[in-house]
Amino acid sequence: MESAAAHPRPILTTGSVLPEDADRAALVARVHDPERGGPCVAAVRGEHVVDLTATAPTVSDLMERDDAAAVVREADGGHAWRLDALLAAPAGRRDVPHLLAPIDLQVIKAAGVTFARSLLERVIEERTGGDPAQAARVRARVGQVVGGTLDGIRPGSPEADKAKELLVSEGLWSQYLEVGIGPDPEVFTKAPVLSAVGTGACIGVLGASVWNNPEPEVVLVVDSRGRVRGATLGNDVNLRDIEGRSALLLSRAKDNNASCAIGPFIRLLDEGFDLDTVRGLDIDLRIDGTDGYVLHGSSSMREISRDVLDLVAATHGPHHQYPDGFVLFTGTLFAPTEDRQAPGAGFTHEYGDVVRISSPRLGALVNTVIPSEQAAPWTFGVRALMRNLAQRGLL
Repeated sequence: MESAAAHPRPILTTGSVLPEDADRAALVARVHDPERGGPCVAAVRGEHVVDLTATAPTVSDLMERDDAAAVVREADGGHAWRLDALLAAPAGRRDVPHLLAPIDLQVIKAAGVTFARSLLERVIEERTGGDPAQAARVRARVGQVVGGTLDGIRPGSPEADKAKELLVSEGLWSQYLEVGIGPDPEVFTKAPVLSAVGTGACIGVLGASVWNNPEPEVVLVVDSRGRVRGATLGNDVNLRDIEGRSALLLSRAKDNNASCAIGPFIRLLDEGFDLDTVRGLDIDLRIDGTDGYVLHGSSSMREISRDVLDLVAATHGPHHQYPDGFVLFTGTLFAPTEDRQAPGAGFTHEYGDVVRISSPRLGALVNTVIPSEQAAPWTFGVRALMRNLAQRGLL
């Protein structure tokens, strides 16, 4: 990567960030307000964002309410901010109101290897040991042997077992194939509670990484009872070189300062936006480099190999509870192979890249790539949140 420099914040507007049918959506935001010294739970209502913290001091509390959508649409609010002013706030400034990731006490979980195309790229990472120079050669070998073998296979099925036998006989079985087509999905903890950044913020890539990419995903918002209450967008930044060296380096590859972006808003499930809508969402990706480089990509939730409720059941149940709820990245189809820096090396980020992840029903999550080491330090944790809410008389 190039040396880091100050990059201008991407220009965000209400029209570019809101869902196309925002007037019919129950949208939950979270706002940092310096006058209150901390975050506010809020509802997006037209051009304004209305403080609901007196009704629900945390987003986690709001998600527990059966009437959450009605609260977002109708409850009396406190202070209101103009949405365009929040979107125009300079990144990293804590002295002006700005949007945060729209979650708070929920545990941040992620499911991996849930799309066949990205599954093969994980195998390639493993086979190259994280060396991008070998990616083209290994990709050709894997494609020659696997071909369409995995297309349409239901994980854990007899057909999946037959595919496993073929791949083992060819010496291509992998731990990624095990979670991709085996009976149990990969579910891991992506980031600590309260560490995610929101739309407009900088997103961090570890300075040591030389092969990496964004992972645009649908993120489910689930309450303590395991009920999906809403959905949003996320960027589960992927350091291909580090995870490719060893899957045991997953934490180093996934959990770094500002390496998890979620937003722009939570769209609550209701009569016009249900789980079947989520199952059919299309996700678009655009990356704009400071050098004029542009990359487009897209994926569809219709191509996911495991149903979203199966992923939720693998995360929550008699085996594991989440008293404050959780959010769940559902995996990505996107694994860019286009060369950027050198022939055969594939895609990797440059500092200053503006990453825009969007979906018509969820809006747009927009972030600028910087080194994790140069991202704003994460200092507002659970203790700070509890102290702030107590000082405001909300606990």
